[in-house]
Amino acid sequence: MTSQTLVGKAVLVTGGARRIGREIALELASAGADVTITYRNSKDEAEQTLQLIKQLGRLAIALECDVRSEPSVRSAISASVRFHGHLDVLVNNAAIYEAAQLDTLSLDQWDAVFETNARGPFLVAREALPHLRASHGRIINIGSLGGLRAWPGHAHYCASKAALHMLTEAMAKAFAPEVAVNCVAPGWIEFDEDKGTPATQRFAAKTPMQRNGTAKDVAQAVAFFAGTSDFITGQVLTVDGGLGL
Repeated sequence: MTSQTLVGKAVLVTGGARRIGREIALELASAGADVTITYRNSKDEAEQTLQLIKQLGRLAIALECDVRSEPSVRSAISASVRFHGHLDVLVNNAAIYEAAQLDTLSLDQWDAVFETNARGPFLVAREALPHLRASHGRIINIGSLGGLRAWPGHAHYCASKAALHMLTEAMAKAFAPEVAVNCVAPGWIEFDEDKGTPATQRFAAKTPMQRNGTAKDVAQAVAFFAGTSDFITGQVLTVDGGLGL
């Protein structure tokens, strides 16, 4: 059973309607937090996630937000703070994952990934910062093993996540001492639709722990950073079962 380490805290999870974002939102709610999730295109899934959070006895709101847009981000942060009265934890989870060959990668593909994966966390963190400073809060960015290891079929994605890892370290210095900033970098994460595929079997065999990661593994790492000492800051925690070793 999840420890109630976040009772009385208000958290915001971007891209919290589905997949890893949903699991993070539920994990933090299980730890006692009230939750805002944002979504861009997943309205129905956001509503489903909202109901699951409420079933845990937590206050929750789902807001449409495009993390690439300054006005949209500003509106979402304001609405979240109006609803909860404060903001204690920001999880920058919204992201684009795309495979593409580097020698044929278009400028539009490059820009689309960077707009969401690197610029988005910057915009959301900047708008949330006054509230997080007031609460001595936390920022947790969701990076990737791809930001630490080069994947030639995902060069733009890898570069965007490497940028986010560096942004994490810069934020940790710039926003101290009021706000602690850390990053969780997942490796291969297996979802229900992936089970039994050749790729998942191959990655599990390559992983020292002999299994692929789950969204729950990532969510538990986020919950650790959300509830731990503020003396832990500027860290990138790889959650990959040893795959990157």
